[in-house]
Amino acid sequence: MPTRLLIVDDSPVMRSFVKRIVMISGFPVSELLEADNGAEALRQLAGKPVDLVLTDINMPVMDGEELIRRMKSDEALCRIPIVIVSTDATHHRVETLLNLGARGYLAKPFPPERLSELLSTLLNYAAL
Repeated sequence: MPTRLLIVDDSPVMRSFVKRIVMISGFPVSELLEADNGAEALRQLAGKPVDLVLTDINMPVMDGEELIRRMKSDEALCRIPIVIVSTDATHHRVETLLNLGARGYLAKPFPPERLSELLSTLLNYAAL
């Protein structure tokens, strides 16, 4: 079944890197949406729910933590798996975000295989 993903990061380079990993991993992706902050992500999610959100934490306008809080409090969005992709990998930060409902946490920089493995697990695809 084709998958819709939303990549939320204020860095166009990181969004492009993540897109490239997803595409070369062979996931059956129907659409890769992008947003440069949490507010833009929520606008996109209002019109097009997705199968998974990959988000940075430290972004202008609305950070990833607030994005998670809002998604988890919204009946239409609360079941969408969220993966954090961030340079902030302190134990306290990771624990806080996982307790808020994130399903995975990747510390930048990360090996492309790690993202591919995490997506396979969360989207229930056989390893590609």
